[in-house]
Amino acid sequence: MGACVAARQVLRWSVRSATSSALFSPLRFGCCHVQPLCISRRLLCSSGSDCILQSNHHGVTDLSGKHAAELSLRSLVNMGFTDSQAEQIYETVSKAKGASSAKHALSALSSLFALGLNASTVGKLLEKCPQLYTIKESQFQQRIGNLRRQGLGEGSLQRVVSHYPQILVVPMKKINNVGMFLREKCLFTVQQVTEILRDSPAIIEEDLGELEYKFQYVYFRMGVKQAEMVKSKLFRFTLNEVRSRHCFLERRGLYQTPDKKGQTLIVNPKLNSILTVDQDTFLAQVAKASAEEYDVFQRLMAREWQAEEHQENFEAVSDDDEEEKDEENEGKKAYMRRKKK
Repeated sequence: MGACVAARQVLRWSVRSATSSALFSPLRFGCCHVQPLCISRRLLCSSGSDCILQSNHHGVTDLSGKHAAELSLRSLVNMGFTDSQAEQIYETVSKAKGASSAKHALSALSSLFALGLNASTVGKLLEKCPQLYTIKESQFQQRIGNLRRQGLGEGSLQRVVSHYPQILVVPMKKINNVGMFLREKCLFTVQQVTEILRDSPAIIEEDLGELEYKFQYVYFRMGVKQAEMVKSKLFRFTLNEVRSRHCFLERRGLYQTPDKKGQTLIVNPKLNSILTVDQDTFLAQVAKASAEEYDVFQRLMAREWQAEEHQENFEAVSDDDEEEKDEENEGKKAYMRRKKK
């Protein structure tokens, strides 16, 4: 459906661009004038469906050929962009060197339109993530297909791309590694992993070591299971945010780490009520404390955590020194044995 809409829109752009005023000059690359606005037939083909444009007409050029596509202010406005958005896109593509810049720009535009996104949303995505201009058509299609395989269907996919367009820039291998890590190391179900990617797409940029520590802290220290982590959108928050609120409640006697049987002497507040509310609500309804108390506590905790990190770094260096000494001693012993022989 999205591809059909994109096809009709591209044809409208081509016709309108052909009659555009000469005041809106197209981009030129090399020594020849580029062809009118067009798009590759491949861009209008969705996986598993026939190509919408079966043949090239006058004014429609295959982008896989030698010529880049025309991109003018008027054509961008005709696509539905505002004047300011059109000027920004035009300027960005103009500054890019090489004939492939216009081709990649059109690949980005058509791929985003084919997802069902409107011009206003597409303009905001390109402003938020200009790296999208540099992605090849084949990479766009592969990455969108990979996100679908991760369980992001219609609606969810558009929501994720609109909220976090960087997900189309990150290599597929990195996204797949995060998904595998969540399933194998953290024991989330396939459906839960899909929900995490949908609600917290920025997780794909996190270091896996830090991600594992955050999970283990909430699982073991707070006694929270996977289902509640997903419900509370845990991975939208940093470890410091989670730890700060949890430790504040713990020191006020309002939170206990469950024993081996998962039992506590008090009823712990739900993770959702701890994390997903603003600070004023958290202090008034959960912690029953003032903002001044929480501020003093955060400063004290920051010092404690800094001291802990310093101690850990010192111990790590000491361990390295011990290993070096052991290796040196082993080397000396081996030398003495060879010398005696």
